[in-house]
Amino acid sequence: MNEIVVADAKVRLALDDSEDRAVVARERPWIFGLLIAPNAVVATGIIQGGVLAYLMSARGISGLRSSQIISLLTLPTIIYCLWSPITDFLMRRRTWLLVGAGVSGVLMAAAFTQRSLSSPLAIALMFVGACFAQLVVSSCGGIMGALQSERSRRMAGSFYQGGSLAFGATSVFVLIMLSGRLKTGAFAGVTGAFIAVPALLALAAPKQEVIVENGFGKTLLRVWEEFKSTFLRWKAVPYTLTLLFPLGSGAAMGLLPGVSRFYGVGGQQTAWMNGIAGAMLMAVGSLAATLIPARIRASVAYLTVALINAATLGVLWLGPLRPSTYYVGVMLYLFTVGTCYAMFTAVVLEFLGNSGKSGSGRYSIINSMGNVPVVYMLALDGWGGNRWGARGLSGTEGVAGVVGATILLAYFLTRGRPGVVPAP
Repeated sequence: MNEIVVADAKVRLALDDSEDRAVVARERPWIFGLLIAPNAVVATGIIQGGVLAYLMSARGISGLRSSQIISLLTLPTIIYCLWSPITDFLMRRRTWLLVGAGVSGVLMAAAFTQRSLSSPLAIALMFVGACFAQLVVSSCGGIMGALQSERSRRMAGSFYQGGSLAFGATSVFVLIMLSGRLKTGAFAGVTGAFIAVPALLALAAPKQEVIVENGFGKTLLRVWEEFKSTFLRWKAVPYTLTLLFPLGSGAAMGLLPGVSRFYGVGGQQTAWMNGIAGAMLMAVGSLAATLIPARIRASVAYLTVALINAATLGVLWLGPLRPSTYYVGVMLYLFTVGTCYAMFTAVVLEFLGNSGKSGSGRYSIINSMGNVPVVYMLALDGWGGNRWGARGLSGTEGVAGVVGATILLAYFLTRGRPGVVPAP
């Protein structure tokens, strides 16, 4: 009798797995690694990746003025939740993705044709272009939230983060290389195409119907119910803390090059390790998250990976001040940061539940919480480095990450699988 039950269970498991693979094939989660490309080129590559700083330096703009402009242009990545809900209305989300990428590409190209990149017109064009690029993020979030398979959602998050890192690093390499070889107009055109063309793949994204309610009042009521089911419940508290706690932020990435000389690492090796090679290593780490079984809760998987990520900093904290220590520590750190980023998106989608009518808006709010620990951990890491030297930087983030991940992991492991309420 037991043999029959076991055999029946195996058959059901095989059928479920076969059905899940069919859903994954239909939902094409790999495509999100390409859909995020427009925003990756603008935010991760041009603004934060160094392309704009390089172009301004080449055109004789001072470092102080350049840093002020870049700081202003990073603002849309923090406040985009103010306008991102528009991608839930009027058109399909994939259409909004096309609009955001296309307008952003045109505006950034127009800015690069200006005589001075520090002129008010050039700055205004780049700022509005960066705002439109964020519509790509909210559109992708809404589309991912509507995926039916948990495996699809996990894979989509991994490809999404991996594609963002890969396209950001590639754009830095390609655009800086071409900037000295092409005339201003040609370079601006290539930049615009680099941003807008990948968005055409949105036409191959999973088709999702527009939810239409009878009357403006009913639409607002539905949106309110979805926001309430996501945020106004006790089980939203541990998810909010998970996004705000000092873990998996990758804040040390921008500070580790500053301490490389204490480990005997030269400038060229540092640039390579923390440049395109490091970005590609993070992209591989993001894709490696697809190997984590979907049956493991996203929150548990994320906290486990974040704990491992914090532990890798122990190599830099406790290891000897040698080049090999820096190489091994940074490689392990960057790889696990990539995995953390992928699982962070999985946690965001688990927190979000089903997209419903307001998925893009709710995704943007939840996703923007992840910027908070990056900001304060940069300050905390810098404080640790100033107080205890090169080792103090990595030790500060490592200890904070271990403590934060351990507390939250203990909570999630002692609770049953949470009832993430799907949007009505």
